[in-house]
Amino acid sequence: MAKFYPSLTPELIHFIEEQKMFFTATAPTEGRINLSPKGIDTFRCLNEQTVGYLDLTGSGNETSAHLEENGRMTIMFCSFSEKPLILRLYGQGKVIRPRDKKWSELADHFPTYEGERQIIILTVTSVQTSCGFGVPIYEHQKNRDTLIEWAKKKGETGIYDYWQQKNQESIDGLATKLLAE
Repeated sequence: MAKFYPSLTPELIHFIEEQKMFFTATAPTEGRINLSPKGIDTFRCLNEQTVGYLDLTGSGNETSAHLEENGRMTIMFCSFSEKPLILRLYGQGKVIRPRDKKWSELADHFPTYEGERQIIILTVTSVQTSCGFGVPIYEHQKNRDTLIEWAKKKGETGIYDYWQQKNQESIDGLATKLLAE
C-alpha cells in the first residue's frame, strides 16, 4: 500500500544513501517524457525537503530542458535487495550550472568528476513509498567507470565541444541553457 509523507524521514534518507542507482523523470508540457537511470556516487540529501545530484555529461540533456520549461520532476529509488521498497520524490527541480552563484555553495556536497555538467536540485513537495514486491532481487557487482573515462579522454575542451554539439537542446527542440550567459 502506498504511503505519502510531506518530507523525507531519517529512515528514508538512510535508504537513499544505501542505493547504488536512482531514476529521474521529467516531461515538457508537450513532447516526450524523459526517464533516466543514474549511477555513480552523485546523489545527496541536503535536508528533509531538498535533494540533488551532480549531473555528468551525457548523450542528451533532456532533464535540463524540461526543468527550464516547467520544473516538474520525480526521482525514484528502488530496492533490489531482500527488503523491498520503492521511494518516489516529487517536486520542483532547478538546474545549477558552474557559472551560477549557487554552484560554489552546492558543489562541496558532491565528489568531483570529469565531465561534471550541472547540479540538479529537487525541492521535495511530496514523498511516496510503495511495496516493491514485484521488483526482482539483484546483487550489485561494481560501478561502471566508462562515463568517467570517456570524459577524461575528451578533456575540458572536448567536453565543451560536445556540449555545443549535443547538449544545447532537447530531442523536442527545447533549450537547455547549458552554455547561455
